Formats: sequence, C-alpha cells, structure tokens
Amino acid sequence: MFKRLFLTRNVAWWDRILRLIPAAIALWAYLAGQLNGPLAFAFGVVSAMLLVTSLTGTCSIYGMFGLSTLRKNRN
Repeated sequence: MFKRLFLTRNVAWWDRILRLIPAAIALWAYLAGQLNGPLAFAFGVVSAMLLVTSLTGTCSIYGMFGLSTLRKNRN
C-alpha cells in the first residue's frame, strides 16, 4: 500500500506544471508582502504540497483513489 500511495508515479507532465504555477504565485505573493499571518501559513502549506507532488511526480491522493493522469506505455 505504501508503494502505491507514495512511490508510484501518477502525475503527468502537464499536471505537474499546473501544480507548480500556484506554488510559484503563492511564493511570489509572500515575498512581495501580499500574504501575511495565518493566510500566509495556509498558502505555504498548500504550496509546499503542490511543489512536492510537482517535483516527485507522485500524488498520494491520486494513489488512494486509484487515479492517474500519467499515460501508460502501450508497447
């Protein structure tokens, strides 16, 4: 079960980019002083999760539900 949730790649390249964009925007907003206090913390946690799934190509939520945006090789 651990392997299916955390080690199986299930995020396609386009999905990884879509996850990276909000993380970058939240970082920019924090550095520009637009986010502060509890809102900055909440956005930071969500952005960190999006960044990790974007970099690793694995999403544990997709794994729990058996979903994947990554195409299987048809060889």
